[in-house]
Amino acid sequence: MFSDTQPAPLDLAGDASLADFRITDAVEIRALLKALMERSTLVNLCGADGSAYGTTLWNLDTHNRKVAFTVDMMAPTVQRLVESEEVTAVAYLDQIKIQFDVGSRLLVHGARTCVLQAAMPRELFRFQRRASFRVRTLERSAPTASFRHPQMPEIRMDLRVLDVSIGGCALFLPADLPMVEPGIQVRGVQMALEPDTQFPAQLNIAHVTAIHPQAKGVRLGCEFRGLDHEAQRSLQRYIDATQKRRRMLSLD
Repeated sequence: MFSDTQPAPLDLAGDASLADFRITDAVEIRALLKALMERSTLVNLCGADGSAYGTTLWNLDTHNRKVAFTVDMMAPTVQRLVESEEVTAVAYLDQIKIQFDVGSRLLVHGARTCVLQAAMPRELFRFQRRASFRVRTLERSAPTASFRHPQMPEIRMDLRVLDVSIGGCALFLPADLPMVEPGIQVRGVQMALEPDTQFPAQLNIAHVTAIHPQAKGVRLGCEFRGLDHEAQRSLQRYIDATQKRRRMLSLD
């Protein structure tokens, strides 16, 4: 969906497609920034000219609505970021990509340290990290991927979805169905993860692996190709909801 270390192109997708990722609640924004600071999480500051600088969030001043990042005043990139037209911060909390604008930048020199001070963001974006976090599907919802065999179109296949991420999925291919070889692209796939989570897709079969002898089938590792924004949003909601359900089940 989006590059790991670079900002997501917010101006390309349009406001509607970003609504599910945008956070404007001040309390939630402060909580996420506090987590970045307390964990000393690496934050990449990315300038409009392509410059980037790795730092950590050093201070969170909620009263004056200021944040401060640790910087090396001798680093040439730091001065370029101060003068840059736009600067965006990108960081990760577990598998969640955090992104926000860094405005009103000012270098503040102390006795032994130097920090880059900026305005506290009024909005922040949370994105699922691409192709890194997978959720196992819930069997009771019977999630399936339906398509015609790419080499034998007379055979319709309804394969169970074992797990899914924003970048792909794993399917179970029973031993009594013809093999789908790695490298093949499958078009006209209908993904039905839940009654309200269905979308068309194109799959690239990346690999085929055995599960165990008793399974009587193999696992197809698939990559999504060409998902539109609506499908991506629907898939993201499903991943988040399934993750929460599994957490609740583990507490039962």
